[in-house]
Amino acid sequence: MKKLFGAILVAGCLLFTANFAKAQQKIGYVNFSAVIDVMPDKTVIAKTMQDYQKTFADQYQAMQTELQTKGADYEKNKTTWNDAIRTQKESEITDIQKRMQEFTQKAQQSIDAKQNELAKPLFDKVKTAVSAVAKEKGYTYVFDSSSQIMLVSPDADDLTAAVKLKLGVK
Repeated sequence: MKKLFGAILVAGCLLFTANFAKAQQKIGYVNFSAVIDVMPDKTVIAKTMQDYQKTFADQYQAMQTELQTKGADYEKNKTTWNDAIRTQKESEITDIQKRMQEFTQKAQQSIDAKQNELAKPLFDKVKTAVSAVAKEKGYTYVFDSSSQIMLVSPDADDLTAAVKLKLGVK
């Protein structure tokens, strides 16, 4: 009987301790997008990306012009060419279209990689600030409210302003 009572007492203490520890966890949230939007680095990244994308747009435009020129030449002269020349010109047009499609895919991959490369330091900076604010204010978990659906979110747990202050932005 004493052993049973002791086991129940130990189980009760463990349950009480687990609930007490659980009750001390604080959960906060940050609108990560709102913080990123006011960072001065975002403007620099946007300008760099715009310039980077323009180089691809210029190359694509040159390919588009080449396709239009060869297409117009084909339409104008196809009735006067023999089958061998017509087939060669059709093959050239098809090759240009294929190169344009491949170029578009590779350009998009390069643009995405450049975007990630440029944005990573900014995201890391904001994540570091979020971690510091969470630690200072005793939060165990912090969610990104811009990517999560928050049905109930008390203003007291919104750390966005504190993170902006930590980063020195408004």
